[in-house]
Amino acid sequence: MEFFVYHRDRPGSEKLRTELSEEHWSYMDRYATEMIARGPTLSDGGTPTGSVHIVDLPDPAAARAFAFDEPGYQTGAYRDVLLRRWRNMLGRTMWDFPGGRTGGNRYLVLGLGTPQAADLAAVPPDSDELIAYGPLLSDDGATWLGTAALVRAPDPDTARAVLTSEGYADVEVHNWQFGGRPS
Repeated sequence: MEFFVYHRDRPGSEKLRTELSEEHWSYMDRYATEMIARGPTLSDGGTPTGSVHIVDLPDPAAARAFAFDEPGYQTGAYRDVLLRRWRNMLGRTMWDFPGGRTGGNRYLVLGLGTPQAADLAAVPPDSDELIAYGPLLSDDGATWLGTAALVRAPDPDTARAVLTSEGYADVEVHNWQFGGRPS
């Protein structure tokens, strides 16, 4: 089962996150083979604002343990966590993205649903710039709750356009970059 996990930073937690970086990396190293995508969201100035992980885990209990045992969560670096089942509509990891790890602006586009499902049936046309894409689902996978996409785009408005204009109560666009242990 695939899960989307978005830890949103608590304001002023940058120093704490920096202090916990090795603990975070060691924790994430345990899930290296389960990772579909990962990386921080950033302010316009480049300050971390959150952390995205898309992982393939056995069940919702394992996903909750992954999200809530994370060292930054345990020490209060995050203000909240969005945890949802997710379906990998591209069938690949971010490391398989043909556009590579660098070049261009990268964004997390998060569409939070309304009662009518949107963008559920297919990947958008012109999807060459999609790094990861899929619906956010209830724990049992039966109810559509939104859509999450990682996309390379020239600007936030172009990134936002990957989702249809109808069917969302809210759409968030965040600067995002490829994650992983620094070499």
